[in-house]
Order: sequence, then C-alpha cells, then structure tokens
Amino acid sequence: MASLVLAIWVLCALFAPVVGLHPTKVDLTAILAPPGERSLLGNDDLGRPVLARLLVGARTSLIVGCLVVAVSAAVGTLIGGIAGLSGGWVDALIARVIDLFMAFPGILLAIALAGVMGPGIDNVILALAAVGWVGYARLTRAQVLSLVGRDHVTAARALGRRTAMILLKHLLPLAFAPLLVEATFGVAAAVVAEAGLSFLGLGVQPPDASWGNMVRDGVSYLLVAPHLVIAPGAAIFLVVLSVNLLGDAFRDHLDVRLRVS
Repeated sequence: MASLVLAIWVLCALFAPVVGLHPTKVDLTAILAPPGERSLLGNDDLGRPVLARLLVGARTSLIVGCLVVAVSAAVGTLIGGIAGLSGGWVDALIARVIDLFMAFPGILLAIALAGVMGPGIDNVILALAAVGWVGYARLTRAQVLSLVGRDHVTAARALGRRTAMILLKHLLPLAFAPLLVEATFGVAAAVVAEAGLSFLGLGVQPPDASWGNMVRDGVSYLLVAPHLVIAPGAAIFLVVLSVNLLGDAFRDHLDVRLRVS
C-alpha cells in the first residue's frame, strides 16, 4: 500500500505539468464549490480546481523532498566522514559543531533562514538543507568511527591510499545501508517542513500551489468548505506515512540480525 501511494505521488509530480492542468485559473462561478461532477475535489475561494492544485503541489513536495535530502546527505556525509576518518582536533571540532546544531530546534532555524532569505522554493530548499545535514553527519561519523579500525582500512593506509579514496571506496559503501534509511525518513521530514513553511507564508508563494499554502488558504473556510483543508491534509498524511513505512521496511530488510532470526 505504501509503495502504491508513493508511486501515485511520483507519477502525479512527473506528469502534472504535461496533462493540461489549470491550477491558477479563476472561476468566479465556482467559488467554494463542493466536490462533484464538475470538479472532483471541488474548488477553492477563487474558484480554482482543488484537484489541479493538489497535483501541482505534489510536484512541489517531491522536488523539495528529493533535493533537500540530496544536498543534506551529500554535505553531511562528507563532513561526518572527514570527522570520523581524521580524528584528533578535526573530529572534536566537527563534533562540537554537530552538537551545537542538534541543540537548536531545526525547524526554528529553518524558519529563521527562510525569513532572512525570503520566500520561494529555492530558499526553502537551502534553508532545510542548512539544518538537515546534521543528522547525516552524525550518522556517518559514528559509522566511520566503528569501521576505521578494520583491517582493510589499515591496509589501505599502509599502501598509501589517499584519505578521500579510503573514505569513498572503503568506508562509505559499508555505511550506505543506515544512510539510505536515514534518507527515506529525511524525505518525509522535508515534505512536512516544506508544508509548514508554506503554511507560514515563507515557502511557495501564490498563485503557485503547495500543499502547505493550500491548507493555509482553506483554514478560513474550514466550516463552510472543509474540502479545501481535507484534500491537501490527506495528501500530506498519506505521503509522509508511506515514506515512513518504506523507511521501516528498508531498515528491517537491511538489518542482518532480523534476517538471521
């Protein structure tokens, strides 16, 4: 079920721009129209079709989720790998920086950064990546510290291999499994964070559609047109739940202890 939901999410995001949707088309005769034959999920306060905006919002959430995880994982893995492999004062300094970021609520820092840089999807991605790298750095550092004393790493050092090559060829492949699980949960967190920033007006700006700003626009009409909130809210819930279930499945599949038992 989770895979089906995620497949639908990805397909909607990929094909939304090419199916002739009109998410910004205003129809004053259909203001707050309920779901029906004319519009499957109804219309919003400007008469725009909720279904079309929901599909375009899927594209926004997928772009943000994937790019935030990609940037965060790349930066965090590099920093954590350097810390674990270098040791000494370099490791101590990076560890303190990681602790500093971990001590500060990530979503508050993202809100502050988005507020300083201004609204927009590019700034949302940068703001979320600026706080999202910490988890990958901490995990990579822990994995590298547990692997750096193994014989194949010692042999690579004795053969004069460069630090970058040791990290890329001998350490990161062994740490890939936990990083993959962390990345799946990171996608879910990025989707929720993007929706939250857009709800606060710091993310995607009207007339562009985002699940977060759809919820924000629909809150004022919750009693008379609940479909304005239910549709994007259900989309966020289903996608985040499915991604988390997929992450749990990856973790169970990659856990050797569970397979042995």
